[in-house]
Amino acid sequence: MNRINPDIDIISDLLKAVIKARPEDIFCISLLQQYQERGGLSKKQLEGLLGKATKFTDVAPGKLATLEAIILKKHTNHRSQPTIIAIPELKDETSFGLIEAILQKYPGHKRVLFFKMKMDKNDLLNQSEKDELNKFAKLLLK
Repeated sequence: MNRINPDIDIISDLLKAVIKARPEDIFCISLLQQYQERGGLSKKQLEGLLGKATKFTDVAPGKLATLEAIILKKHTNHRSQPTIIAIPELKDETSFGLIEAILQKYPGHKRVLFFKMKMDKNDLLNQSEKDELNKFAKLLLK
């Protein structure tokens, strides 16, 4: 960041002025410590400092305007809303009918129970699972 006069530090001056006016303000004390350690503050922290500094009348309006300009210059992160896609219910009626027929005859068949649970969760059976179900149907439903 290229500053015209690096000897003038508006943020530090405002922090010290606010702490001088209200020495018990923990928020501004922590901001000053962070500013001294890191060399800068986030946009939200600067907005908080501006809110505190505007409450005092002894702060120069030029410094407040400069702080507002610094805040406006900072980048604002916008989070986009998550996209919710409605998944249409795609039920494979032939597979569902085979599952029901097998479970009527053999209600304890674990693999077919797994397929039924998967269909109940609206998960589609992949091709190998469909082939396996058809094989079970041929063997068990003679």
